[in-house]
Amino acid sequence: LLEKKYDKACEFCKKHKTRIHYVIYGILITAYLAVVIAACSLNFQRALPLFIITVLAIFFICWDFLIAKYEDRIGAFFSPGERYLEKQWFWMKWVLCVALIIAIICWLIFDTAKQGSRQLISFGGLVMYVLLMFIFSKYPTRVAWRPVFSGIGIQFILGLLILRTEVGFDVFNWLGIQIQTFLEYSDTGAKFVFGEKYTDHFFAFKVLPIVVFFSTVMSMLYHVGFMQWLVGKVGWIMQIFMGTTPVESLVAAGNIFVGQTESPLLVRPYLPYITKSELHAVMTAGFSTIAGSVLGAYISFGVSASHLLTASVMSAPASLATSKLFWPETEKPTVTLRNGLQMAKGESKNLLEAASQGASTSILLVANIAVNLISFLALLAFLDSALSWVGNLFDYPQLNFENICAYVFMPFSFMMGVDWEDSFVVGGLLGYKTFFNEFVAYERLSKLIHNREKGGSVYINGVKQYMTVRSEVIATYALCGFANFGSLGLVIGGLTSIAPSKKKEIAGGAFRAMIAGTVACFMTACIAGMVPKHDVHVYAHVCIHTYTTERDREREMYSHKRKRVYLISAFISFPSANHSQEIFPGGNYTLSSWKGCCQILDQPAFHCT
Repeated sequence: LLEKKYDKACEFCKKHKTRIHYVIYGILITAYLAVVIAACSLNFQRALPLFIITVLAIFFICWDFLIAKYEDRIGAFFSPGERYLEKQWFWMKWVLCVALIIAIICWLIFDTAKQGSRQLISFGGLVMYVLLMFIFSKYPTRVAWRPVFSGIGIQFILGLLILRTEVGFDVFNWLGIQIQTFLEYSDTGAKFVFGEKYTDHFFAFKVLPIVVFFSTVMSMLYHVGFMQWLVGKVGWIMQIFMGTTPVESLVAAGNIFVGQTESPLLVRPYLPYITKSELHAVMTAGFSTIAGSVLGAYISFGVSASHLLTASVMSAPASLATSKLFWPETEKPTVTLRNGLQMAKGESKNLLEAASQGASTSILLVANIAVNLISFLALLAFLDSALSWVGNLFDYPQLNFENICAYVFMPFSFMMGVDWEDSFVVGGLLGYKTFFNEFVAYERLSKLIHNREKGGSVYINGVKQYMTVRSEVIATYALCGFANFGSLGLVIGGLTSIAPSKKKEIAGGAFRAMIAGTVACFMTACIAGMVPKHDVHVYAHVCIHTYTTERDREREMYSHKRKRVYLISAFISFPSANHSQEIFPGGNYTLSSWKGCCQILDQPAFHCT
């Protein structure tokens, strides 16, 4: 009797499976919305992130539902407008170009009058890189300018929204803080495995476990389909605005979140059928961005999380722009939107298996990072020793690999907007990144950041110990990519294994793709130099604190004596006999920086003007 009733229940569930699912989903969604409403009613400010995430989720769910059900009707509704634009596009594109040029000129004039002329150097650098890519293009006469200008335009708009506006800056700063907090949970596993003193071996037991943790999370997100959905949306936006093909758009979007060998797996079935220009774009996208797994490692070094996140997003359209400029499309793409492009899905059967696979696949990545750093740093020490010996023969013992790279890359770093005094240091970092890898470069950059935060002399034995914050920010953007000779072999090997029929094209275009990826990072750094916030926002939050005793306060109240201020990054302090601090200005800071710091302290006795 029980067996019959069980069979009937199973048949009923199978027959009404869809309705039962809808009922369960309805109950869960209702419960979730009730929780959101309760949280918002208790404290809306505290529940604001949850409210925003909920609104965005509802919007995209409704959007996907409408597109899936009424795509043909929506297309038919907008088709007359599309046909009209196609007819009028010949003269409209020239009107848009003229309007864009006028807008850029006006913006440069007003922004320069307000903030100074430093961003003009960054703008000049952006123009210089575009011209260089055009001059050395594979087919200069076949360049399609829509992807180039729209890619740079998307870059500029993203930079303007994120770096200049308060809302955009706060949003990405909040995201950066949340990512930092999230990555700190890897400390629990590292402490359990390696013991309480795991931070004594910072890189091995603190940084590398972050890579394992992040890889696990990404694998789980792929299993539930969230990453495919997110990559699809970002790729669709770039395809619509830039006019690029679905394959290269999806790979460029995927590289924001995953590595240069993982993102092509999203479109693995289509790789044998793509053109040479598309293949070049796929490789360029890998070289111009970093993987989410190593993003956490760089954050743990002390590099700004918000800037790394911004650089990863901004470099995606830049990679397509430089790729289409350096290797224009000369063939007819066979994979189009109408072919029904489908992204590959994960092979795991459940969430736990996905987590386990993510942790297991990170073993190779962690080992690769560790052995490369050991070999590269050892090789660098040997090169420095050998070059110093050669330099000694000519009474120049300071000769080393960093100095050589600094002289080579110094003009490029200066044209990004780096201060002239810091361009030599940033040039050395770019050399480390290009000839070794970005891990070595970010490790050196983190030392410069820590030196600035601790304060002290700017120069020791003629060697610059730290840079201005502006130079650090631009360097962060310029280094944020996999474009180095080590990754060159990795890309050739990885893509060849996925698409053996394209082996010859992959080997022939990889070096050009690495150059295009490097320039994409440089262009992102130029945008970061063009749209910075005021110097007040840059320096004051890290360099100011007051040094005041009770006697100083009394003196200021009654005789309006000058209040002593200790500027960590901008002053060099010397203790005097009576244990007070005599302050002497030092460093390479602009007048607007001093004025901004002075205004933030808001003391009338300073006479900031």
